[in-house]
Amino acid sequence: MSKKKNAVVLLSGGADSSTTLAVARRDGFDIYALTFAYGQRHAAELEAARRVAARFRVAEHKVVQIDLRAFGGSALTSDILVPKDREIAEMSTGIPVTYVPARNTIFLSYALAMAEVIDASDIYIGVNSLDYSGYPDCRPEYIAAFEAMANLATRAGVEGSHLTIHTPLICLTKAEIVALGTSLDVDFGETSTCYDPDDRGLACGRCDACQLRLKGFAEAGLIDPAPYQGAERVL
Repeated sequence: MSKKKNAVVLLSGGADSSTTLAVARRDGFDIYALTFAYGQRHAAELEAARRVAARFRVAEHKVVQIDLRAFGGSALTSDILVPKDREIAEMSTGIPVTYVPARNTIFLSYALAMAEVIDASDIYIGVNSLDYSGYPDCRPEYIAAFEAMANLATRAGVEGSHLTIHTPLICLTKAEIVALGTSLDVDFGETSTCYDPDDRGLACGRCDACQLRLKGFAEAGLIDPAPYQGAERVL
């Protein structure tokens, strides 16, 4: 029996990254999960990432400390208010203040370094460009450009071991992501997507991320099992 190949999976603890991790497991990889404490305004997603990694019994889960609050420029890494109660149509125009400058480039660079060390040729990231296209570092052309760079800038790439960045969710709707994760045994009650949870880790139900998540569950015909502030939130 041949040994499984290794893959690095970027795991934020949210619904998308948790589903992506489940896809990597389905694809037959030994999973090395990578999570970042990057100065985000809450720790709920870090705890969620630990729960998800434990549930799927990953080979290793690293939580790396970096400080993007040193630069700020985002509602997630500064005192800028997180937008609430926006219409879904508003979310598809412009780049929102929740965009963290260069975040995916930084995260993928760390994943690339980890991949070289553990002899992995595959990196998984849960970017999505269909339901929420405001982030420039979630687009297919960005991922393709980073993959090309990675194969020029690493010893593995230069020596002929091609590195692939997998984006299994990039063209899925939130409803399709919910259905896929459910089919792959993701416990969405363990995940945290909210941009502004309270001190107990309860989701606000009003930020862009919560609204899109709730919309996805509703369209999939399911109730979101994650804990929300106040009464259960459904659309």
